[in-house]
Amino acid sequence: MSRSIYVTSAEGNSGKSTIALGLVDSLSHRVKRVGVFRPVARSSEERDYVLDVLLAHDGVDLSYDECVGVGYDAVHADPEAALAVIVERYHAVAQRSDAVVIVGSDYTDVSSPTELSFNARIAANLGAPVLLVIGGRESGSTGGRGLDESGPRSADDMRRVAEVAVAELQHEHAQLLGIIANRADPGALDAIVAAVQTVAPEALVASIPEDPYLIAPTVDAVVQAVGGTVVRGDPALLQREVLGAVVAGMSMENVLPRLTEGAVVLIPGDRSEVLLAVLMAHASETFPSLAAIILYGGFETPDAVQSLVDGLDPSLPIVRAESGTYDTVRAIMSARGRLAADSQRKYDTALALWERHIDAEALMNRLDVTRAGAVTPLMFEFDLLERARGDRKHIVLPEGDDDRVLRAAGTLLQRGVCELTILGDEQSVRARAAELGLDLSGARILSPLDEQHRHRFAEEYARLRAHKGVTYETARDVVTDVSYFGTMMVHLGLADGMVSGAAHTTAHTIRPSFEIIKTDPGVSVVSSVFFMCLADRVLVYGDCAVIPDPTAEQLADIAISSAATAAQFAIEPRVAMLSYSTGDSGAGDDVEKVRAATQLVRERAPELLVDGPMQYDAAAEPSVAASKMPGSPVAGRATVFVFPDLNTGNNTYKAVQRSAGAVAVGPVLQGLRKPVNDLSRGALVSDIVNTVAITAIQAQRTPPPPTMPISTIGGTA
Repeated sequence: MSRSIYVTSAEGNSGKSTIALGLVDSLSHRVKRVGVFRPVARSSEERDYVLDVLLAHDGVDLSYDECVGVGYDAVHADPEAALAVIVERYHAVAQRSDAVVIVGSDYTDVSSPTELSFNARIAANLGAPVLLVIGGRESGSTGGRGLDESGPRSADDMRRVAEVAVAELQHEHAQLLGIIANRADPGALDAIVAAVQTVAPEALVASIPEDPYLIAPTVDAVVQAVGGTVVRGDPALLQREVLGAVVAGMSMENVLPRLTEGAVVLIPGDRSEVLLAVLMAHASETFPSLAAIILYGGFETPDAVQSLVDGLDPSLPIVRAESGTYDTVRAIMSARGRLAADSQRKYDTALALWERHIDAEALMNRLDVTRAGAVTPLMFEFDLLERARGDRKHIVLPEGDDDRVLRAAGTLLQRGVCELTILGDEQSVRARAAELGLDLSGARILSPLDEQHRHRFAEEYARLRAHKGVTYETARDVVTDVSYFGTMMVHLGLADGMVSGAAHTTAHTIRPSFEIIKTDPGVSVVSSVFFMCLADRVLVYGDCAVIPDPTAEQLADIAISSAATAAQFAIEPRVAMLSYSTGDSGAGDDVEKVRAATQLVRERAPELLVDGPMQYDAAAEPSVAASKMPGSPVAGRATVFVFPDLNTGNNTYKAVQRSAGAVAVGPVLQGLRKPVNDLSRGALVSDIVNTVAITAIQAQRTPPPPTMPISTIGGTA
């Protein structure tokens, strides 16, 4: 039976979408199939942006049309008939889901007991408990959702709003599960919870503070509000959030002190000197980073000035609007911010607020949602972030000139996953982050040309590589390479781990770690694994990225390292040593290599469950294992698959990834004394986030358990 929860409010602009997103995220970490349902969509003519945000979550696999009940017209024309359709369409979604988040209507955008009453009736008919959202801002002309900000409600105000809403829910026999005071005064969160709790003593009550960034409109929304045309600038920056507005209807020297971070600057189209001054200020490190310039009044820029602007080639969006001062300002101040599926920072901000201020475990317990026995990819990724947060480590990201790395850093910082150092020129990195609308204030930006660190690193690198003839002078040049600089940070304890490779080759990323960090005691080689996230479990594949044709001794190392990695990530290691033959059914050099490696693993790590050689089907499928390897503790239930060579491993992981729809997380390097991990040059932002979390968890490890050393195999140099 599907569990469901109904999110509703007594007025518009309460931020239900933030709460709904948090619910979807929390549920996706506990059940396999999360459904979403919108009983009454915002518009019958255009897609409902709240529904789009929820459908964009990786935990939801439904189409837009099947998640909508009815349109507005149907409710106004015949509420009873509309309710019958809503119930029918909801149950169709519920049949395909383990849990459903239902987001109530908000088509009036004003306080409306009638609307709340209808939502309460829907909830009662769907048998869904209600999570009531009450807004922490005074209702005004824009509801406090645009740049025209309204003031916060007091704790007593919030109590009165809750009283009216709870009474309406009770009148319609809807079950109240909890109340969330959203967009609340940050300085009164505890007082608000205490006041609201008096209204519903048995309900779960929480408060989430107002976040200015979450409610800020994008540059694109402002452009649409003023009916403007973008004439210059980077189109990617139209998604940057606008945090304020400055009317530059004065002389240049009076405009410049009034510029603020993330502001849109309104300049009369005939004030060319102000336009040029503002562009120069935006480019200067001594002034704030702006969101956009709007030239209003319908004036044409003189050719000479336009030529000068073209020569500057600004990335800052420049917009031309025909309206006058009053209409332009009025339109901008009414531009509304909304949680959007394509705004990663808003997405991260919403989830971070949810994680910090809502006891999701208590909420899930009240819903009686227990974690499924199967482990889905989303559950695994959630566990990565949770484990990394549990003991925050310091990770260095050498590629500060890559937008994907900066976006991933913004997510990692917003979600509190780890501490970060980003390598690059500080002014350039922070300027680009500001243009992208990212908050990297929590990261350290360090130049690989920093003289103090360069000297220290060169001395240490020359000492480590003296046997190779490396001098201090040579080392001074080597350590300015970002991969070497980042690796030296890890080696000397200035960072706990490094993640690179988005813009560099695997060799460029990991070669310095072979030279500087070297391998764990008793481990002969650095190898890798992929975490293969299938629909209901996570498997470990090794080695699929590093060693082309391992010897039996190296294969044993890979198996032991892979088992240790599996255990570190809460996967019980049952190691299958793979070959084209199972048991004693075949012979040949390749089979004998696997057989010898299996015996070495048993000798070096007798506590491990390991068996081989065996074919993949015997390792993975219980029915095949019963006939090919009866009585094996591993066959049919293997969790760690060790491939005999790189050719087999690399092709197999890609075949499973593409054919079975598995999520491949990796490669994760193993065997190093300190963690360094490589990214694919096609890595997505989510890939970078996951790899950093994995690296942070690797850095949490206790010293590796003692193993019998391999006699004559030396460390990689």
